[in-house]
Amino acid sequence: MTRYLIWIFLPALLNTAHAQQPPADSTGKAVSDTVPRGTPKNLKQVTVSAGAFEASDKAKGASLTPMDAVTVAGSNGDLSQALRALPGVQQIGETEGLFVRGGTSDETKQFIDGTLFKYPNYPSVPGISQGARINPFLFKGILFSSGGYSALYGQAMSSALILESVDLPEKSSANFYLFPANQGAGMQRLGKDNRSSFGLGLNYSNQTLYNALVPHVPDYFQGPSYLEGNANFRVKTGRSGMLKVYAVWSKSSVGLYNQDVDSAALRSGYLVKGGNVYTNMSYRTGLGENWKVETGLAYSNNRDKRVASLVDAAEKPASLPDVPLNLKSNYSNIRSDFAQARVVFTRFLGRDQAVRFGAEHFYSKDAGIYRDSAVAQTDQLSALFAESDIYLTGSLAAKAGLRLEHTSLLEKWSLAPRVSLAWRLSDESQLNFAYGLFYQEPQNEFLYRNRDLSLSRAAHYVVNYTRRAHNRFFRVEAYYKQYNDLIRLLPPDAKSMSTGNGYAKGVELFYRDKKTFKNLDYWITYTYLDTKRDYLNYPMTLRPSFAAPHTMTIAVKKFFPDLSTGINVSYALAAGRPYYNIRYSDGWQLADEGTTKPYNVVNLHIAHLMTLFPRWKHKDFSGFALGVNNLLGTAQVFGYNYSYNGQHKMAVSLPANRTFFIGFFMSLGIDRTDDFINNNL
Repeated sequence: MTRYLIWIFLPALLNTAHAQQPPADSTGKAVSDTVPRGTPKNLKQVTVSAGAFEASDKAKGASLTPMDAVTVAGSNGDLSQALRALPGVQQIGETEGLFVRGGTSDETKQFIDGTLFKYPNYPSVPGISQGARINPFLFKGILFSSGGYSALYGQAMSSALILESVDLPEKSSANFYLFPANQGAGMQRLGKDNRSSFGLGLNYSNQTLYNALVPHVPDYFQGPSYLEGNANFRVKTGRSGMLKVYAVWSKSSVGLYNQDVDSAALRSGYLVKGGNVYTNMSYRTGLGENWKVETGLAYSNNRDKRVASLVDAAEKPASLPDVPLNLKSNYSNIRSDFAQARVVFTRFLGRDQAVRFGAEHFYSKDAGIYRDSAVAQTDQLSALFAESDIYLTGSLAAKAGLRLEHTSLLEKWSLAPRVSLAWRLSDESQLNFAYGLFYQEPQNEFLYRNRDLSLSRAAHYVVNYTRRAHNRFFRVEAYYKQYNDLIRLLPPDAKSMSTGNGYAKGVELFYRDKKTFKNLDYWITYTYLDTKRDYLNYPMTLRPSFAAPHTMTIAVKKFFPDLSTGINVSYALAAGRPYYNIRYSDGWQLADEGTTKPYNVVNLHIAHLMTLFPRWKHKDFSGFALGVNNLLGTAQVFGYNYSYNGQHKMAVSLPANRTFFIGFFMSLGIDRTDDFINNNL
């Protein structure tokens, strides 16, 4: 729903950017002024931050804010897309999600107020990235950890995206946006006593007309269309309590034809219809002078219906006679229920130290048809965790944690120690180190066929140096990650086994400057990645097809106050990725391999801000926005699909070389022009 819209949510963001509550801290825990703490926090205190990028409403200087994270040109209002402008994240254009430091998108998980957001994106479509289900402007704190994250979170081998929702809005407001293919409206109502609020939102997107005007390679016979509604309720309880309830409902439909790679006379059809309901309730409060408790409940119901087919020129069902070509037409219809309960206790100690401990339980149930076969599985995963913040001296801090998990589906236990150290070198710079073990269950597509598997495991080693001064921020980070017990598919019947392994290592640079050039904000990142795996049907240890060895991004934001106009430009360059044709012939064989041409994309977004009704009681904040993604129209190639006999291959590329949007947005109730300017510079 939020694809192709970078500016349309600005009113909502500006509304939330000044919510009354402070952000999460570097541990991901809520930090509330209303909750009693130990020793008052020393602003010069060293903070443990290895492997993490934090974006919060109170970020200072050249740190990231939620607006920074989502107003990067080309992000399309999608948080995952926006985070691809940070080091460590691969530029993957053919599918959704975050591929971090040699990990797959499944190895990165999103958490909202401590609970797992299991289905953050609309159902996947082969070769076409799908958008996020949730509005990124709901969050005041974003902690993106690309390694070595807290023991309070689990089941993510590579990375964790930890989000904290807004508490109360500053004022009541309403907003809407109108783009040719996307429309939406929302409102937030703050109670008269400023202790509660509720909000509603509705968004609809239908790309049919747009796809008719801008030629696309797939021939869409349905949609793409996306409908999403959301609601929230927040209330302060007592002196220090905060209760938040959030719910989002979404529905999508995408149907398309592509030329079949095995037959010039046939086309491959793919129809996916998705439905999802997600609810989250969190509560936190102080317990006496030195204790805090945080609880969370989450439930989601997800339905994915997929139909793969072959059709002839008249769009009548067709088939190919030989195995496995006759399996190209198949049907899947899976219902997934997920629930989570979580509690975390914090005991504040002297000198800003603290101990946190708690437990959580995950319930997952899948049932339905997967590729014409009936499937059903239920998993109960329980976890205990503890973590402490220790300040050894005023310049040396440590965070040590332990996480114990048990999964009923695999009947396996795991124990994950994690530790981070931070050494403040000066008021402006510090050195950080992190180590940890991270476990994760195999994906359902493997568990449906084989329960005799193990938890996959990754060991992280991270060291970084940061310097933050005078509205400039520099970070260099090196890491090593060792994978064990990855899924391998053994010939001849591709039986899954937990015997794979691999590694990833690299160096990342990040530099942001908001001072050198007047009214100009920019950042530059570089990522070097060396990774190989022996997993799936790889005949040997290979660099995965989603891993580019070199990636660079540049994001530039310029605001012209006299014109009330902002211009955002981003540029991403990535070295070519490997591609393989792996065939079975007396074992897995590498029949073809190569490297795609480099990924190279420039995105441009422009927004003009105005007030149309300055004399209204509720002053409006309005504007026009337009943008082009892949401005130069560079033909991108992400890999190849091979025919069964290996004689033909088809490039996987963007549906259209360029993506355009133009539209109008308005927010009523709060004039945020100055905030917009300040947050962009």
